[in-house]
Amino acid sequence: MSAGAGLTGWHPQQWPVAPDWQPLVSCYLAGEPAQRLGHFISERQASGAVIYPPQPFHALALTPLCAVRVVIVGQDPYHGPGQAEGLAFSVAPGVKLPPSLRNIFKELAREPAESPRQLPPHGSLVHWARQGVLLLNTCLTVEQGQPASHANRGWEALTNAVIEAVLGSGKPVVFMLWGAHAQKLLPLVQAFGEVFDGETGRGRHRVLTANHPSPLSALRPPQPFIGCGHFGQANEFLKQRGQTPVAW
Repeated sequence: MSAGAGLTGWHPQQWPVAPDWQPLVSCYLAGEPAQRLGHFISERQASGAVIYPPQPFHALALTPLCAVRVVIVGQDPYHGPGQAEGLAFSVAPGVKLPPSLRNIFKELAREPAESPRQLPPHGSLVHWARQGVLLLNTCLTVEQGQPASHANRGWEALTNAVIEAVLGSGKPVVFMLWGAHAQKLLPLVQAFGEVFDGETGRGRHRVLTANHPSPLSALRPPQPFIGCGHFGQANEFLKQRGQTPVAW
């Protein structure tokens, strides 16, 4: 199915996920939040709304739970035709880079690398997802031209459960929380009591925070995104924990 296509209907059983995510997704789909969300999406489509992306569970299909090493949190999919491909901040090949993604690549190019780094010729971050970078939007669908149109409709029950599963996986994971929306997850992450402490060197998970990479905030205090150094910090932490660094 083309990434430029819209959602064809509420058929979550037909959306692929990695096998180790399946029990969590099945549990979610059996619950009230998913039932409510399904009714909402069906009603919106019946009224003519175009909804993206065609595969809302794409991040869970490309990045199995057992492979997650880094989590990057977005808000909801891009709402322009042909943009969203079910991965936070990522756009399909051939689509013009959105401003936030341009700034992500700008920061990536600014950071020193252990080996020569060649940025991709497109905006798809599938190659990150396949290396264990979970590109998770907290809301997995959106209506064309209407950002945040499906927020607080039931997706958050699933995406919070996904975060909890990652936290409880027993593996060290880096959480990149960019902007106020992503940082709302801080209490959830901290509730597990295993956040890395730079002074003691203890803690299973590393949390990196900065402003959102949007041009409106990327250079502003208190934590400018440009200059944050998160990609290098993530790899250094993973190496210290015996994990393979990400080829950003």
